[in-house]
Amino acid sequence: MQLNTIKPAAGSHRGRKRVGRGGGRGKTCGRGHKGQKSRAGSNAHVGFEGGQMPVQRRLPKVGFRSRKSLRAGQVPSGALRALAGDTLDLAALKAAGLLRRGAATAKVFYRGGIDKPLTVKGVQVSKGARAAIEAAGGKIED
Repeated sequence: MQLNTIKPAAGSHRGRKRVGRGGGRGKTCGRGHKGQKSRAGSNAHVGFEGGQMPVQRRLPKVGFRSRKSLRAGQVPSGALRALAGDTLDLAALKAAGLLRRGAATAKVFYRGGIDKPLTVKGVQVSKGARAAIEAAGGKIED
């Protein structure tokens, strides 16, 4: 047996349909008579409604997704227990795995207590988190 002599089993592969050559799909080749779809090179773009105002233009645009939110991170105050040092900044949050590397800004919000005094630098803090940090003896530097 040679690689160039291998063939599929007889009858396992049907030959492709050659339209326009007689035998079932001759003459109009299954396109019917006349009209835009019967012509060569006809393909109206997706959403084309024959000149009627298409649905994607009839309906109003809705919503907005800020690209700023992709670079902002949120950290619950209860997760701050994972920090090694007593200084809380962007680099410390990334090192602790609480923020993804691409984050440019971060905000600490209150969810769960804080048990050690922290010094917060360059990170936004919600009202509840601010109260919890100051109650634990920490301070916030803007």
